[in-house]
Amino acid sequence: MILALAALCSAAAVWTLLTPSPAVIRLDRLASRPTKTPLHYVTSKAEALKERRTRPQRWRTSVIELCDAMAAELAAGRTPDEAFTAAATVLDPHVSKELLNIPRPPPDHLEELASRPGAEGLRLLAACWRIGSERGGTLAAVLDGLAAALRDEEAQRQDVSVQLAGPRATARLLAALPLLGLAMASALGAHPIPFLFGTLPGLACLITGTTLNLTGLYWTHHLAQSAESPTNTKPKTAAV
Repeated sequence: MILALAALCSAAAVWTLLTPSPAVIRLDRLASRPTKTPLHYVTSKAEALKERRTRPQRWRTSVIELCDAMAAELAAGRTPDEAFTAAATVLDPHVSKELLNIPRPPPDHLEELASRPGAEGLRLLAACWRIGSERGGTLAAVLDGLAAALRDEEAQRQDVSVQLAGPRATARLLAALPLLGLAMASALGAHPIPFLFGTLPGLACLITGTTLNLTGLYWTHHLAQSAESPTNTKPKTAAV
């Protein structure tokens, strides 16, 4: 009995010596856990902003590819539902996932997605789908015409965007000129910063100038968006 207890105590002692303490285990877990540095957060935010900016363009491109692919699938003898599924599968992964998540009939689902920036063409696709199903028209030919119209609209939008690059750059330059003026005044010894932030006339000038500057930037952005808006152009689809 004494030998058994001695062996048990020896085993417990060996186990205690070889097993790391809870503090060591916690330190190991903390060391192995991926840490998110400020640079990581900045990179993630930049990627999110970039994805948000490029999302409308991805939708526009995907809608055109969807119309082309559906027309080809319909010409091969598939039904509209089969053609839609086959065409949506090969699109951009994010767009494909949203297109194939169908809680309702496909035309209704397409109209719901058409409210997203860049996906406006889905409303026309849904209308062509309904008309082709109800009247027995040649949906493949209609979708070919729709794809061509959307492609022309996208080319026009890109051309407008290129032409607006100059005015946008000019607006940004004009918005930055007050800062350059402050720097030049400071270099000449005029002390504009104490005047703007330390006196009532200076604060009035600062608030008025900042308001006008931001209003000009907003108005320029609004005009540019209006010029690029797809609602200004209505694609002409082929008659069913």
